[in-house]
This record gives sequence, structure tokens and C-alpha cells, in this order.
Amino acid sequence: MAEIARRLRSESKDTDSVLRAISRAAVDAIPGAEFASITLVTKQAQVESPILIGDLARESDRLQAELREGPCIRAAIDSDTICIDDVSVPDPRWPRYSAEATKLGIGSILCFCLWVEGDNFGALNLISTKTDAFDDDSRSIGSLFAAHAAIAFSAVRETEQIRAALTNRDIIGQAKGMLMERYSLSADEAFRLLARLSQDTNTKLVDVALQVVEAGPGE
Repeated sequence: MAEIARRLRSESKDTDSVLRAISRAAVDAIPGAEFASITLVTKQAQVESPILIGDLARESDRLQAELREGPCIRAAIDSDTICIDDVSVPDPRWPRYSAEATKLGIGSILCFCLWVEGDNFGALNLISTKTDAFDDDSRSIGSLFAAHAAIAFSAVRETEQIRAALTNRDIIGQAKGMLMERYSLSADEAFRLLARLSQDTNTKLVDVALQVVEAGPGE
């Protein structure tokens, strides 16, 4: 786990890279895992799979998104760990998925909730072509791994949000300066003008500021 934690820190430069590092490390570290994916369930009830390790993971997530049911979605929403020893056994929670996943060649699945942010949920999903592929060690190591992975992901997201906030502040500052010079406004007057344009056009303040900056001083 110490080696995995170091790898996550070294490879995790942004959200995409940390999710990819998490998925690859999970396949290497968790007994029984052959394929992996990250499933996101957004507040708009959209199901996305930004990271897929292996074709079978891609097909499994595609199937769950189409059917809008399955263990990966449930693990994310319920903040729970779900282990299916034999996918071919019908499950009343996702009856259609069980039948179709068996046709794909999926034997067993192990899903961990990674994070919950408001109405957004994320799960780490491990897939095997064999039944009963995941034992107690798989679940124990996987739970510990998921905890480390969630911390790494949260740290990267926080860094990205800080960077975005600083960038937005700089853009708004540039736009204010240009309006102050162009129209002989004070800093407060320039900001109020941006805010009014944002409200009148139903556009984010930073997007209005970016339009001002891109228009240039002569516009």
C-alpha cells in the first residue's frame, strides 16, 4: 500500500491521471482483478465511465449505462461495497444486467464506493472472467486501496479547484482593469458592470470577463 500511495502521488497530476492510476494499480494489487473501471453518477443522473482498463470493463459499464442498473451504479449511489461471486445468478436488484453481463463473459464483480460529493458519486469496479474470483483478501485489500485512492483523488480535485479559482480571479481582474481604462470606471464600478452583464445574459461572471479580455482594449 505504501508503494501504491507513492505511485498515486507521482502519477496524479490531474483528475484524469489520478483515476487512471487508481484503476491500473487496483488491477495489479487486488487479488482476482482482471479489468477495472471508474463509474461516475452525476447529479443529472447521468452515468459516465471516464476510465476503463480492458474491453470487458468498457462493455460492462456501457451495459449498465444503457440499462440504468447494475452493481457499479449501486455501489456508487449507496456508498457501499458490492461483491458478486457469480454474475450468472439472477439478482432482483439488477435482473437485466445479470443476464446480459453473463453473455459478455463476466464471471464476478467487486465494486467499491470511492467518493460522494454532493449529488455526484464515484465507484471503482473490478471484473473477472471467473466466478468466485474475489475472496476475503480481495475485499480487505480493496477496501484499504479504495480509501487511499479516495484521499488521492480528493487531494487532486482540491488542487484543481484552487487553480481554477486563481485563474478565474486573474481573468476577472484583467477584465476589470480593461473596463476601468476603457470607460474611466472605478474598480467597484467595473465589477458591478461585469456582474450586471453576467445577470442580464445569464452567463457566468468568469465567462463574461473572458469575453471582455478576448475582445481586447480596442473593442
